[in-house]
Amino acid sequence: MAMNRRTFLGLGAAGAVAAVHAYGTTAASASSLAPAAAPTQRFAIGVREYAWSRGSRRLTTRIFYPATGTPGGNPVVDAPIADGVFPICEFSHGLGGNPESYAPLVRPLAEAGFVVPAPVFPTTSSGTQGNVQDVYNGNQSMDVSQVITNTLALNTTAGDPFAGHLDTTTGVGVAGHSLGGMTTHGLLTAWPDSRTAAAVPFACVDMGNPSSTVAAKVLFVHGDQDTLTPYSSARQAYGELPAPKAFLTHRGAGHDQYIWSGYNHTQTVATYVDWMRWSLYADTAARDRLPADATSNTSTTTWEAVLTPSPPGRSSACAPGPTTSTSARRTPEPTHSSPTAPPSATGNDST
Repeated sequence: MAMNRRTFLGLGAAGAVAAVHAYGTTAASASSLAPAAAPTQRFAIGVREYAWSRGSRRLTTRIFYPATGTPGGNPVVDAPIADGVFPICEFSHGLGGNPESYAPLVRPLAEAGFVVPAPVFPTTSSGTQGNVQDVYNGNQSMDVSQVITNTLALNTTAGDPFAGHLDTTTGVGVAGHSLGGMTTHGLLTAWPDSRTAAAVPFACVDMGNPSSTVAAKVLFVHGDQDTLTPYSSARQAYGELPAPKAFLTHRGAGHDQYIWSGYNHTQTVATYVDWMRWSLYADTAARDRLPADATSNTSTTTWEAVLTPSPPGRSSACAPGPTTSTSARRTPEPTHSSPTAPPSATGNDST
């Protein structure tokens, strides 16, 4: 625990973390409905906006979801939701970003059958002052908990389009990149939310000791040459958490190349979506695909996983059970320059 967790990101990181696209209480009682088997089809995507808040903090939230229509296009505002009951997987943007700038991670979840609430954080989104202290003081993690509460409540809100379509029994997924990844890790540690059943912190730092009140399957994704959120801190966080857990390392990568289209993006998305399918749909075929998702058709990833839960009171470092570690090795590693950001857009995001 010697590493200082809380000194990695400063205000000067705002421009390097994310480029921006233009925009293209207590939960109500749980429904008895649960999702059927994980969908095999790809869905069109809808998006609805909610003007929520937590105290004085405005939490504009855009919810992306499986919609009726032809898959593959841009999200359609207020499109009819597809038939079915779908798990919730929240997504937290990075510093200077917004839900649209993270379309490469938000859209694949909605297409795969998840309802994805994505808040616009009031002090770290595009056009704000970039107050990173709202991650270190827990504000953003608590914001996410509020968004989860509000989203779950829609399932029994008369007249709301999501009523009867949300899985309120399985638990929820949470994910995010950079400051959003730190926000996500905070929900497992310093500001725990026991409803969390699955988490994917991309490029996070260690935000605290694991909470005994959270039992989540956790996938870390990180570049081992990241100079903004050090790889060593994420490795520390991984070592502290009990299983089930996994770590996808992008060797030779910095802070975000693997997020956008290009460098190992296919492997990133396939692994992330299948992690959520296993965790929230109990899709064991998705679990079994994970090593191939992470390492196929690339020479620059390493996959590590301990998928058997740790015995109570023991970390996975000393727990029995299968551990897998796979490195993709086919051709010499390419040399990459500075991290690439998503292309800016002036209309609907087409990433």
